[in-house]
Amino acid sequence: MAKIEDKKKEQELITKRLSVIEHRIAVMSGKGGVGKTTVAVNLAITLAKEELNVGLMDVDIHGPNVPKMLGIESRRLGGSEEGGINPIEFFPNFKVVSMAFLLQDRDTPVVWRGPLKHSLIQQFVKDVNWGSLDYLIIDLPPGTGDEPLSVAQVISKMDGSIIVTTPQDVALLDSRKSVTFSRQLQVPVIGIIENMSGLICPHCGKEINLFKVGGGRKAALELGVPFLGSIPIDPEIVQDSDRGAPFVVSHPDSKAAQAFKEVVKSVRAFTEKSDQSAVSQA
Repeated sequence: MAKIEDKKKEQELITKRLSVIEHRIAVMSGKGGVGKTTVAVNLAITLAKEELNVGLMDVDIHGPNVPKMLGIESRRLGGSEEGGINPIEFFPNFKVVSMAFLLQDRDTPVVWRGPLKHSLIQQFVKDVNWGSLDYLIIDLPPGTGDEPLSVAQVISKMDGSIIVTTPQDVALLDSRKSVTFSRQLQVPVIGIIENMSGLICPHCGKEINLFKVGGGRKAALELGVPFLGSIPIDPEIVQDSDRGAPFVVSHPDSKAAQAFKEVVKSVRAFTEKSDQSAVSQA
C-alpha cells in the first residue's frame, strides 16, 4: 500500500512540474557521431535567444556532453531552501540539467542498468525546479533503448521528436528506425535535420560534399515527415564545442547559425499549430 502511495505522490509531482512546461521536444539520432548533442545545444540556445524560457535536459547518461559544450562542466547541482534541485543557469532564461553535474570528475564512468537510468530521468523531471518553460529540449542518447523509452513513459505527453542524421546511407538507415520508434510510441515526428551537410571551403567559398548531400531530405520525403533543414559543416563548430562556447553565440551570422534559426522557425510553427489544434478540440 505504501508503495502505491509513493508512486501516486511521484506522479503528482511529475504532473505538477510538467503543467508549467509548455512544450517538450526530444532530440534523437539513430546512431552516434552525427552531431546530435551539438544540434540539441545550439537549437536550445537559438530558442533562448528569441527571449523564450528554455530548459535543456541531458539524458545521455553514459556520455553527458552538454555541459562540456556549454563550458559549465565544473558546475554542480544543488538543492534549494524550498526543496527540489536547482538546475544550472547558463542564461537567466536557459536552464540545464545533466548527469555530468553529478559525477566526481569527467573520467568517472556511469555503470548503470535500465532501472537506475529510469529513476534518474524521473528525478530530472519531478525534482528539478525547472519553473515555467516555453520549451524543454531533451537530448537523448543514440538509438532506441532505455533512455528514450523512459522519457516517453515519464513525460507522457511529448510534443514531438527531432531526428538528427548525416547524409551517409548508414546514418540514414538508423535515422529511419528513430522515425518508426517515435511513431510506435505515438510521439509526433517534428522532422529530420541533416547535419554535416556539405563543407564551405574557407579558401574559395565553394561547397565540398564530404558526406554527400540530400540524404536527409530524401529520407524525410520517403517517410512522410517534414525536412527541417541542413546544417553545413563548419570547423568553428568543432572548435567552439571543444572550448565550451556555443557556436550560435560565437558566430551568429554564419551559415550554420542561420540554418539553426530556420529550424527554430519550423519547430515553433509546428508547436503553434499543435496548440491551435488542441484548443479547437477542447
